[in-house]
Amino acid sequence: MFAALLAALLFAVSAICGYRSSRQIGGAEANFWRICAAIFFLALWAHLFGGGLAGAALPYFVVSGFFGIGLGDTGYFQALPRLGSRRAVLLTQCLIPLFAILIEWLWLGTTLTIVELLCIAVILTGVALALAPGDHAKIPPRQLAIGIAFALFAAFCGALGAVFSRKAYFVAHAAGEHPDPGTTGYQRVLGGLLIPGIILLAVKWRSARAHGGVLEGKTFQVSREKWRRIWPWILGNSLAGQTLGVTCVQWALERKPTGIVMTITAMTPVILLPMTRIVEGEKIGIRSLIGALVAVVGVIELAFWH
Repeated sequence: MFAALLAALLFAVSAICGYRSSRQIGGAEANFWRICAAIFFLALWAHLFGGGLAGAALPYFVVSGFFGIGLGDTGYFQALPRLGSRRAVLLTQCLIPLFAILIEWLWLGTTLTIVELLCIAVILTGVALALAPGDHAKIPPRQLAIGIAFALFAAFCGALGAVFSRKAYFVAHAAGEHPDPGTTGYQRVLGGLLIPGIILLAVKWRSARAHGGVLEGKTFQVSREKWRRIWPWILGNSLAGQTLGVTCVQWALERKPTGIVMTITAMTPVILLPMTRIVEGEKIGIRSLIGALVAVVGVIELAFWH
């Protein structure tokens, strides 16, 4: 439970950084560079102190990253600039546990007790109440619809990727292996690089053709002045989310069912409340405070009963 709560805190920091970087250079490029940075950091750990690319569960962790990071995070980064960090995190983090519970039940046969399901419902209700639209910034209907579609896609792929990680741990334990979270996070993030790379290439190619140019090396570069403004946000996003946050999730998934882990990390929007107030200037109303309290009570109950 502690690992999942720590992941929620780290994901909240990552969401703020990701929102800032995606608004400046676009979701595709921001996502690609933060994954590259995460691969660098996690590779240092995995090859110096962990298991590197060894292990019977390597293919499962790679596939987990392909769905969760490659497809899921790509959809999430497209939702961020359209919905804002609070709405994007609300939809993805609240829907991931529901998808995860269903997928893990159908595939791995994992079932949760009635009390656990009720606690999960309380947590998600609190999160939804805290972040429900009301006095927040207005979004044009078309932009809202596209953003919701990306968030739904991100939630499903994120849940599928998390369940693949859970399956990977079963395979590793059956082989007598106990990989550390940093190593599994590294193996997972490798599987997530391909899709963002292809998407970034397609975006840059289309941009070059639209301006009547050719695809040259400089097409992939941002001005030096712009990079001075962006790199701290990309670095913060990578370290907080894809490096440390995902490592904590992997740590939790080895010990707890996917639905419970993903529900705890769904506390991310609640933790985001004071952050978005400072960074984005969004208001925090009475309803948000009540929803946050309900979610916290749900987490306490879930920890007690589980």
